[in-house]
Order: sequence, then C-alpha cells, then structure tokens
Amino acid sequence: MAKTQQDELVFVPLGGVGEIGMNMGAYGFGPERARKWIVVDCGVTFGDPSLPGIELIMANPEFLEDRMDDVLALVLTHSHEDHYGATLDLWPAFDKPVFATPFTAAMLAAKRAGDGIVENVDVTIMRPGKPFTIGPFTIEAINVAHSIPESNSLLITTPIGRVLHTGDWKLDPTPVASPPTDIARLERIGSESDLPLALICDSTNAMKDGESPSEADIAATLAGMIAEAPHRVALTTFASNVGRVISIVRAAQKAGREVVMSGRSLHRIMGIAQELGMLEGLPKLHDQDAYRSVPRDKCVLICTGSQGEPRAAIARIARGEHPVIDLNAGDRVIFSSWAIPGNEREVIDIQNMLIDRGIDVVTQKDGLVHVTGHPRRDELRRLYSWVKPQVLVPVHGEAMHLQAHAKLGREEGIPDVIEARNGDLVRLFPEPMAFPAEVRAGELYLDGLVLCTPEESGVKGRRRLSFGGHVVLSLCVNRNGDVVSGPDLMIEGLPETEDESLSELVEETIAGTLKSVPPKRRADPTVLQSALFKAIRGEVNAYWGRKPNVTVFVHRV
Repeated sequence: MAKTQQDELVFVPLGGVGEIGMNMGAYGFGPERARKWIVVDCGVTFGDPSLPGIELIMANPEFLEDRMDDVLALVLTHSHEDHYGATLDLWPAFDKPVFATPFTAAMLAAKRAGDGIVENVDVTIMRPGKPFTIGPFTIEAINVAHSIPESNSLLITTPIGRVLHTGDWKLDPTPVASPPTDIARLERIGSESDLPLALICDSTNAMKDGESPSEADIAATLAGMIAEAPHRVALTTFASNVGRVISIVRAAQKAGREVVMSGRSLHRIMGIAQELGMLEGLPKLHDQDAYRSVPRDKCVLICTGSQGEPRAAIARIARGEHPVIDLNAGDRVIFSSWAIPGNEREVIDIQNMLIDRGIDVVTQKDGLVHVTGHPRRDELRRLYSWVKPQVLVPVHGEAMHLQAHAKLGREEGIPDVIEARNGDLVRLFPEPMAFPAEVRAGELYLDGLVLCTPEESGVKGRRRLSFGGHVVLSLCVNRNGDVVSGPDLMIEGLPETEDESLSELVEETIAGTLKSVPPKRRADPTVLQSALFKAIRGEVNAYWGRKPNVTVFVHRV
C-alpha cells in the first residue's frame, strides 16, 4: 500500500531574501505533490548603472507558472514599489484575485491609469481584523506602522500551523496619518492558539540597536526648521510617505505659510489620500502654477526627487531647468529622506548643485529630518516576546541583515532559526527544515516596454559597447578579390585627440590589411572579414590600451 503523504506548510522566497527590494514569497499547504499556494507581495527593485537601460527588476514567477492551477491568490501587504510594483506586470497572466487594502487598491488603479497599462487585475478589498479564507489558508491583516498608509502584517493560519508574515513594520506609538501598530492583537497571537507559529520577519534594521524614532519626532524637527527659515523652504521626501507630507503641511500652517506641490507622483498619491479622507482638516495644497504668487517668506514647497531621479522636480530645480520653480540664494532645501543604496551619487550631485547656488541644504546629518519605517533590534525582541514563534525566517534584507537577524533570534531563544535565500524551500511545519536552491528563482528585467530574462536583455552587449566603443566596417569585393565598393567606416565611442586620430589609425590599418592579403584570399569574404577584424582590434588596442567592439561586413558581388 502506498504511503499517504502528510500535509506540510512551506515557504518559498522568490525575491527579497538576499537583497532589499523585489519582495515576493509563496506559501504552500498540503502534501508535496498536491499543494495549494498563495503569494504574498509582488514588488520591484530598480536598475543601476551596471544594468544600462534597465529601469525595473522583478522576481521571475516561473515556479508559480508551473503550478498555475494551484495558485489561489496574491495578497499585498502595502503599496511601496518593492512590495506591489510588479503586480500589473506579472499577475494578469495568473488571472487570480489580488487582496489589498483600499489605499493599495487605489494606488494600483492610479499606477495603471498613469502609466497607460492595458492589463488589469481583480482586486478584493481586505481590512485589518477581518479574516478571510482562501482554500486551506485563513488570512488576517493586522495594522502595523510604516512609512505609507495601510501597511499590514498577515496572520496566515492552516490546519497544522500559523505564519506571521510581518511585511514592513515598526513600533511607532505616534505615527502620522495612520494608526499605530496593533500591539494588542500581536500579544494575543502568542497565547490564543495551540498551533505553532512561524515568524517571517523584516530584517532591514536588524543590525541597529535600540528602537526607531517616531514620525512625530520628525514632525517636530521639521516644524522648527520651517518656522525659523527666513525665506522659502523646499522639502523633498518619498511621495508615498503621506504622514510626512501631512506633518509638513501642518508645520507650514503653524508658521503661516502656504504649501505648493510639484511632481506627478506626489499629486497622484495625495489625490488618493484626499479621496480616502486622510487629509481632512488640512489647508489647501497648491499646484506648482501658484508658486510665483506666494511671497518668498510664506512659501513651503514639497517636491519629488528624493532619490536623485534626473527628471524629478528637485533635480530640475537644482539645474535651473524647472519651467515654473526657481530657488534663490538663502532659500532652504530639506532632504527629508535618505538615499536608497545605489542612489547616493545622484542625490549628492543634486545637493552640490544647490549648495553652489547659495542654497541652504539640510540633510539627516544636520538633524532628525527622516526616520526609518523598519524595526530595530529592541523592536524585534518585543515582537518575539509577544508572538512566541517556534520558527524564525529572516527576510527583506541583504546577507548581512539576514545573518544579524538570525543571530538575534537565536540569542533570544527561538527554537528554530532558518537562514534562507531566494529559491530555497523552507518547510515550516512539521519538522522545520530548509532545502537550499530547491526551486528555480531569478530575475526579470523591464527593458523599455519588454519584459525579459537577463540573458535575453542584451545588457552584456551594452556594457561592452559602453566600455570599448564600436568600429563598424563594410566593403564589397568581387570574385577577383578587388574592392569594388567601400570601405565604409563608422566609429562610435573611441577617443579623438589633437595629436593623433584613431579614425586615421583605423583607416590606415584597413588599407594596410587589404594590401597584405593576396587577391585570391581577399575574394573569400570569411578570410578577409577575419583579417580585418583582428588587425583593427589589435592596432587600436596597441594605441588605446582597450580592445574596441569591431563589426566587419564583407560582401561578395
């Protein structure tokens, strides 16, 4: 008689475990060959200079596509790009429901409209404290404080065990624009059930001691900086941080100033906040067209571009290219944010341009103008004490963050601490165990309008072109080996100095090679193509110290 397979609860991270961003995780329940799956989050990360032309990177969902019939739904914890930004790119192919809060649902709709996306998804609204069932999973959203409204942890219950998937969270007793983390509910989780609990937990600040400052502390600092400024005050922050924008508006109101907003994403998100009643009692926020009519000492400007985006408002202002807004010496710009790793150079460049114009630039080095939305070590300890996990899997972090979080969990006595990476299969219950590289995981690039694998993207060729330039040569020979057309030459990206021209060097090399190859061998396009390729590459390398990309076309006529 065949052995009956036992039910298992497993977790498969497809993104966000080994890097910050691109969060996507799958939970499976059932016997090994008959599991049902739900997916938590579907985010992106951003390309960097090492990936020329690549704007967005997202987790490859191939593992889920192979189990399409058993994937039941996608549940979004909140609407930061690294948690929901790939939903409209990846999820329409699954044709399964998406569960999200009203704010996240509105953000998805606005993203679709603003970016002209044709594909759509079926969104079901979920609300904290109201559990719902999907197949063998019962899911409850639990409100947590973070730097965007309606962030949630998820309590996922199955017949053999429970999971608390924290999403992004912190313990902020005085957040702005959203309720604090539901500590009472978290405390009950640790005592209300006999089912064991696995904690899948944010590791972003696991290397930092203490507790994260409150958003209210930032509000007080910004209020003082706005009130004391003699002239205009411009602030740039994450457009999604509705609480921060509200703090700025309140500070401006207290100082007797008008608020002007500049930036498409800022208008979009604040429009959603307005529709959902989050801005009640606040004064009117002006569009940038009102900028010139507001007196210099009565103006507070909120603008996009905290991460150095070249087309965002603060970058255009710094370059003096904004069509409406200009700042003068003596004005103040506050960067109420910090640079995401990889964006530091762009942010510093903007700050330097502003400083060169005599503008007072304020950053986190000058005071408490920004605070994280993620828990530090004491906050993690408090969460452990409330929910009493039997299993801890650190997620949402690079290797150093995950390792520090795992070490902390062991020090605090959690029985099973599992250090996973993207593509591992983690059995949570029964008998917790990790199976490294069990499933295929990887990345997809959004290259313009094309979604492709790294191998399909052509990025490797772009890197070569950016490093070595390109020499393209075309000529025609007849059956006797005589050159009857050309050579036509195009050179891109090679240095040209007053002393010697690389163009002349390439032309001389072509002429010398044609003379050195006997006519009978010149008549063979393959032979002549190889000889010209080697000669051009070798001569340029000898002069320049780099091998250029060389393409040679020899046509037989």
